[in-house]
Amino acid sequence: MNKENENNDENKVEDVKNGSEQVIVKEHEKSFSNFFKSFINGTLLSREVILKQFPFVIYLTFIAIILIANRYDAEKVVRNTQSITNELKELKAEQISVTSELMRLSQQSEVIKLVNQYEIGLSELIEPPKKIIIKEKE
Repeated sequence: MNKENENNDENKVEDVKNGSEQVIVKEHEKSFSNFFKSFINGTLLSREVILKQFPFVIYLTFIAIILIANRYDAEKVVRNTQSITNELKELKAEQISVTSELMRLSQQSEVIKLVNQYEIGLSELIEPPKKIIIKEKE
């Protein structure tokens, strides 16, 4: 039996010398399969290491929720700002058109046309208005 152990040890040494990459891959596969089995069984979550890190995981979850909520609120503010900007542009255009229309209607020639059209009975002054000055008594 001693010879068999020596042969196995020699084979392991040869494997390590010849293909250290194979040993690393096998160890990685074993560790992954152990991790997967412990994850499925639920024993991974019952280990003390995981339980010690639980408050930190809760903290990270809380921070993630806050960041998601902050991004949602920021997008909401951006959408609101864009809609207000579009509304402001529309109102400015409307204000310009209304102002130009009022300027056109307030011209003397347009006022005369409207008075004649609606037959209000007003006429244009031929002589300019006179200024009345009242002197105060001392």
